[in-house]
Amino acid sequence: MRDELSDIFGTSVPEPSHEDPVRRAQIQMKRPQAKRFYTTVTVEPEGEGFSVKLDGKGVKTPGKRPLTLPTHAAAELVAAEWRAQVETIDPENMPATRLANTAIDAVADQADEVFDDIVRYSGSDMLCYRADGPEALVERQRLRWDPVLGWAASAHKARFILIEGVIHQEQPAEAIEAFAAALSVDKSPLALACLHVITNLTGSAILALAFRDRFLSVDDAWGLAHLDEDWTEEHWGVDLEAQARRARRYIDFAAAAAVFEAQQARG
Repeated sequence: MRDELSDIFGTSVPEPSHEDPVRRAQIQMKRPQAKRFYTTVTVEPEGEGFSVKLDGKGVKTPGKRPLTLPTHAAAELVAAEWRAQVETIDPENMPATRLANTAIDAVADQADEVFDDIVRYSGSDMLCYRADGPEALVERQRLRWDPVLGWAASAHKARFILIEGVIHQEQPAEAIEAFAAALSVDKSPLALACLHVITNLTGSAILALAFRDRFLSVDDAWGLAHLDEDWTEEHWGVDLEAQARRARRYIDFAAAAAVFEAQQARG
């Protein structure tokens, strides 16, 4: 594979330092655009997975590893992004590819650290921190967030407590342990990378778990994550800059959800 791929996704310069392995891999990928140099994009079986190939040659990650995914469906999501590039290759428009690179280059070597980071989120989960007013917002949180917490308690015995205000309080150790046990069902690098992104973008590890278990749809999880923001807009007007940020974040969120679903689609 030509060296252009290293330049596009960042291995031709010193690696930026960041304590979060997922964020470190993402920083690596922010590079100037290069011209599209290939004609065809295919997905082919390779080993126990499926590799994305450009003109018959395997794509490498920024870490010089084969861009190979566990299922044909997941590899096709990545391949579709490469096909969609026109005159130049823009990594910013390739969220599934960036996520796959992150899983292969960062999460595969530090799966336990990424897993632990998601679990830590559950200890200060957004769903557990409730407004102390106005009453309409308090009620909306209760009606829409309580069922998710109830599901976590009944499905996984993860019984989180509610906290009024923003001052941090420790969750019961038993709740954190139960959440970790539920999350540990699938610790594959790609699954963890997807769930880590969903957790970060929603501010809720519980929402990520509820999506994984299909208790919530993609749109339901996104909507619940922005309940407070939507309420504020309803009462105080739309913040166009905030809406633009949310739209950009949704692209990565939707890609992570799609890749997660695809990596479970065997065959």
